[in-house]
Amino acid sequence: MITGENRMQSPATANGQVKAAAPRRIADPCVLVIFGASGDLTARKLIPALANLTRDKLLPQEFAVVGFARSDYTDETIRKRLDQEAEKFGVDIERDAWKQILQRVYYVCGALDDAGAYRSLTAKINDVAKKHGAGGNRLYYLAVAPRLFGEIVGQLGAAGLASEDSGRWRRVIVEKPFGHDLPSARALDAEIKQVLNEPQIYRIDHYLGKETVQNLVVFRFGNSIFEPLWNRQYIDHVQITAAETIGVEHRGGYYETAGALRDMIPSHLFQLMALTAMESPARLDADAMRDEEVKVLHAVHALAPEHASDTTVRGQYGAGTLAGRHLPGYRSESGVDPQSRTETYAALKLMIDNWRWAGTPFYLRTGKRLARRSTEIAIVFKQPPFQLFRDTSLRRFSPNELVLNIQPDEGISLRFGAKVPGAGMRQEAVKMEFCYNDYFDASVATGYERLLHDCMIGDQTLFRRADMVEAAWRIIMPLLDSQQEPSRPAQYVAGSWGPREADELMRRDGRYWRNFDS
Repeated sequence: MITGENRMQSPATANGQVKAAAPRRIADPCVLVIFGASGDLTARKLIPALANLTRDKLLPQEFAVVGFARSDYTDETIRKRLDQEAEKFGVDIERDAWKQILQRVYYVCGALDDAGAYRSLTAKINDVAKKHGAGGNRLYYLAVAPRLFGEIVGQLGAAGLASEDSGRWRRVIVEKPFGHDLPSARALDAEIKQVLNEPQIYRIDHYLGKETVQNLVVFRFGNSIFEPLWNRQYIDHVQITAAETIGVEHRGGYYETAGALRDMIPSHLFQLMALTAMESPARLDADAMRDEEVKVLHAVHALAPEHASDTTVRGQYGAGTLAGRHLPGYRSESGVDPQSRTETYAALKLMIDNWRWAGTPFYLRTGKRLARRSTEIAIVFKQPPFQLFRDTSLRRFSPNELVLNIQPDEGISLRFGAKVPGAGMRQEAVKMEFCYNDYFDASVATGYERLLHDCMIGDQTLFRRADMVEAAWRIIMPLLDSQQEPSRPAQYVAGSWGPREADELMRRDGRYWRNFDS
C-alpha cells in the first residue's frame, strides 16, 4: 500500500526551496436559488456540500440560499426538514458548519409556471441579499425534472432575474439529462438561449466532482511515466464501468422514459471516455479543455443501426438475490410497465478514429442491480510481443491493468505479474495501490463541493458545453433510431454482472469484463 510520509509538507521547488501551495479562491458573494428545493437532492447533496464549503472557508460571509418549490414550507420549517433529512440519511457534516449554512437558508412556496410566484421570489431574493450583504450575483440551480428547464429559464427571463449588468453575474445550473435525444437537446438549448448566453449555462455532471476524475488530467499530463504509453501501440483496450447494486427505487416512472442508454451513456460514461482519450489541451482553462474533449466525441466511429447487435447489448434485470436479500425484477418495480422493454443495462463497443486510438476498442457498460457498486476506468495493456517464458509453465501472463477507481473507493491501482518466491517458475498478479483516503487527509465530501464552488467563481472547465451535448447524442442516435420498436432486452439475474450477451460481446474479441476486485 502506498503511504504518504511527506503528505503534510509543502511542495518543494526545483532549487529545493519550500513553496507554499496556492490557496483556493473564496467564492464570489451571491444568492443561490434552488428550484425543487423540497427534493432529496437538496437535502442529501446540495446543502451538505455548501456546509462543507463553509467548513473549508471557501464560502464568503456574504452568501445565502433561497429554496423554491410547491411544497408548503416556511424559512423555519424548511430548515427543520433539512436538519431531519441529514440525520435520516446519515450525512456526515461538521456541526458548526451545518448550523451556519442552515441559518442562511430561506424559502418561497410557489408553482414553477406561475409568474406571480416569481415576483414573490424576486422580493425574497432582494431581502435576503440585503440582509446578508450578498450583492447582485445570482446562481440558480434547477434541481427539477428536465421538462421544466425551459419553463423556469423563461420565467427567470420574464421576471428580470437572468439579466447581467453592472458587473453582476447570473448563472444557471442544469442537471442531466439535457434532452432525451439529439432533436430534443437542440430544441432545449435553443429555448434556454432565448434568455441565457452559453457562459451563463452550467450543465452539471456530478461524476466530474469526483477527485479521481479530476485527477485523471494531472495523472496523464503531469507525469512522464504513463503518457508515452497512452496510445494504440501499448494499450489493448479500455473498459469504463458504472455499476450499481440498487434498482430503480422510486424512479420507475422516470426510468421508463429513459433507460440505461439515455440515462448514463451520453452523460457520465462519455465524459469519462473523453477525459481518458483526449489530447493534452494547450492551456488549463475551460475552453481549451472542452475543445479537446469534444474532439474525442467527434472522432467516435459512426454506429450503424443495422449492426447494433454487434456493438451494443441491452439488458433488463429479473428477480434475484444480493447479500442474502431477495430482489424483485424490474417489471415488478413501482411505476414500471409489467411488459416493459426498457433496458436497465447497456454495454457498447466504440472505436475512436484518430491517430492515437485507431484500432483500440473502448468498452462502456452501465447497469442497475449488478453484483457490486463500482465506477472505474480500466486501461488494459497489450501482452509483450515475445514470450521469453514460452518453454516454462508461464505460457501466458495476465495483462497489465491500470485502474482508476472513481467510486466508492477513490484511487488508482496498477496490476502486473511477479514471480512467486521459491523453486520453479510460477507467476501471480500483484497490485500497487494508491487510495485518496490513505494518502491525503481528505475531508468528507458529497462530490458537489467543487462543482458548486466552480460555478460561483465562473470556472466552466468541469461543465458540459452545448457542442459536447450534441456530439454525445449524435453518437447514440443510430442506436436509438434502431429501437423505435425495441425488442425485449436480454434478461439477467439481479445481483449478477449482467446478461451473458454482454460477456459474448467481449468474448468475440478475445477479451473479458473485469468482474472482480483486482
